[in-house]
Amino acid sequence: MTEAVFKVDGEVVAALRNAVRDCSERGLSYASKWAAELLCSLPPSVRRPEPIPVAHSDFHTSTPARSRSPRPSIPFVVQTPAPLQPEPRIPFAALSHQPYASMLQGRTAELRQREAELETEDADHIAMAKTFMDSKEYLRVIHWLRPCRSAKATFLRVYSQFLESEKNAMREWYKLENTREQPPEPVNTALHELLELVQDAKDPWLLFLKTVFLCRMSRRTEAMESAILSIAQYPWNWSTWVALGDCLLDGDELSSILPLLPLSSNHPLVMMFQVKTLNSLNSPSDNELGLCDRLLGEEYFPRSMWIMALRGNVLYYLHDFTSAEAQFRKILAIDSFRVDDIDILSNILYVSENSNALSKLAHDYLAIDKDRPEICCIIGNYYSLRGEHEKAVKYFRRATQLDRTYLAAWTLMGHEYVEMKNSHAAIEAYRKAVDVNRKDYRAWYGLAQAYELLGMHQYALYYYQHATALRPYDVRIWQAQGMCYEEMGRLREAAECLRRALIGADPQETTIHLKLAKLHNDLSETAEAAAYHRRIVEVCRSAQKPIQEWSKSAVYVARYHILHGGGDLVLARQYLEWVAVSNAEEVNQANELLRRHLPVAVLRQQQLQHNAANASQGRAVSEGPSFG
Repeated sequence: MTEAVFKVDGEVVAALRNAVRDCSERGLSYASKWAAELLCSLPPSVRRPEPIPVAHSDFHTSTPARSRSPRPSIPFVVQTPAPLQPEPRIPFAALSHQPYASMLQGRTAELRQREAELETEDADHIAMAKTFMDSKEYLRVIHWLRPCRSAKATFLRVYSQFLESEKNAMREWYKLENTREQPPEPVNTALHELLELVQDAKDPWLLFLKTVFLCRMSRRTEAMESAILSIAQYPWNWSTWVALGDCLLDGDELSSILPLLPLSSNHPLVMMFQVKTLNSLNSPSDNELGLCDRLLGEEYFPRSMWIMALRGNVLYYLHDFTSAEAQFRKILAIDSFRVDDIDILSNILYVSENSNALSKLAHDYLAIDKDRPEICCIIGNYYSLRGEHEKAVKYFRRATQLDRTYLAAWTLMGHEYVEMKNSHAAIEAYRKAVDVNRKDYRAWYGLAQAYELLGMHQYALYYYQHATALRPYDVRIWQAQGMCYEEMGRLREAAECLRRALIGADPQETTIHLKLAKLHNDLSETAEAAAYHRRIVEVCRSAQKPIQEWSKSAVYVARYHILHGGGDLVLARQYLEWVAVSNAEEVNQANELLRRHLPVAVLRQQQLQHNAANASQGRAVSEGPSFG
């Protein structure tokens, strides 16, 4: 059945306006800002008509479905200590039979009316509590909302308890800094108690909190169920989508959960969720690029800077740095003060070695706000590109002090320590990055490189395997793992890694083929080595590369066919003649094979063919028909 074409209309505009207000009133500044930016990206002609207000708490469709971006106002990253074994896969079939399936249709009119009455009674206390929350006086919020009975007051109270417990956990964690007793991350011991407060929740906002608590406790199946139930009742709370994405470990889990969402696959929220989640997993594809282009179409949000930044991130992870830079430049032309995702642009300029543009970017944004971790990252990249690694480390460390969960700063700090040959400090920085987000391959890859610098190849191999599990088609990681195996003398495993690297490599590349040819030659597998050398010759000739780049491979193929039983003497002669008339280093080898060895090989082949023909004729005579 073909899905109806989605179009942003008055109902969506009303839902976005409600989301801006509802999220702001509950202290969810990240989701409120997201909704406000999305709303203002719509053309005035779409926003101008005032439709009849919809019941915002029940806006949903019934059709089932499939950064760096601004960080949420609370940490949604799973922060439990890293397990030694891989995390178990989620049995997604279990989610299709939800015990609260009736809730997917929203709350009844009676319940909504009762909730509105309770919220009216609590309105003054809620307003006062919100001012306390804005001042980060969470204990006062808890105190004044304790007698209130509305779901909104309950949300503010429980959310404030959570934020206060997070603050206390952070304080206790810093007390143990630089001691062996300090755990990898702050431990919030109040999560179980907080979960009890929302265990039987049916309100979408309380279900969102339940999702956060369950995710933090690594109860991922239950967390995803709560998130889906919350989305079914109130789809436009983006923080719920972020919490749901944090429950997923890889793209396969994302593909499994998309059909369970209570929105159609062409709904903008579903498409945004898919792209955002794969960006956070560092594994978007051309499909996600297409989704971004669709979201920026006239029927969706053609002027959304948030979606433009999403697209810029996709291009960055696809290593299309020129297009990614152009996308971020387009955002800056609209809003030159937007800090969100600006660190990605600085990474692009760093990789492109565009020092002038990076210097200007650092200067411009330092004047905006020197205490934003993204801006510290820009300055760190600037100093790193200049080779001033000590200063770069200073600013990356400053970024982590401003936001302990800022993954990019930990990873970049590790890179700087590697440049400074301080492997132990690099390992410490990369471990911090892994503690923040175990799903980011860059930290695992950095750990592997750091241990390889120390000559600890077995440890390096362990971390390379983690990185390739997260990025199964990353050519660079498979090559590095292959080199690690080679250093350990495990040539067959090294060859297997390089063959895996070829899956995601450019069809015209030759470096990996050359390494594979060398490994097979070292394993005395000359036929396989010759096959890779022949591929190098074919690729180089089709690309019209100079003969000096492939003459060695041509001579190897010819030698294999002449001296090692390959038998294709016509091909060998052709390759040798090409090399013999060139100015490559292998000219003498080619001439010697042509003059001394090729004639002998031709005579030997002719003799073998003659003997084979005689033997065949003899068998035919001896096995002739009998007339007895």
